[in-house]
Amino acid sequence: MSIDFDILPSDPVPIYRQIVDQVRRRVASGGLAAGDELPSVRALAQAHAINPMTVSKAYSLLEAEGLLERRRGMGMCVAAVRSARSASQRLALLEPALQAAAQQARELGLSAEQAQQLFTHCLARAGLPSGPDQEEP
Repeated sequence: MSIDFDILPSDPVPIYRQIVDQVRRRVASGGLAAGDELPSVRALAQAHAINPMTVSKAYSLLEAEGLLERRRGMGMCVAAVRSARSASQRLALLEPALQAAAQQARELGLSAEQAQQLFTHCLARAGLPSGPDQEEP
């Protein structure tokens, strides 16, 4: 399986952290399973025009965390990890981004309703269905 990373150099989140967070979320959601290979450090660095040391740092953190393992001659792959995370654990991975978005909405003077409508719209654009009692903006 090939993983496509969404690296945003202009994002205030450091690039290595973007890689770490994306791998964590994909493992938590089941999008990456045990044994799935990740792009080599060199390939990922070249694809996104980033420093290979940045990719190496992200992979090393994930390896220390037990999410990735090195296979001689094959590069990095998803480790055989514990069972899939519960919904509450997956939500906990999303919470920091939502906290930051809530802070930005407050700083911009938006109401909770305006921010929620925008979030619902973003979810729809990402292909996530809205709940039965919600309308799309």
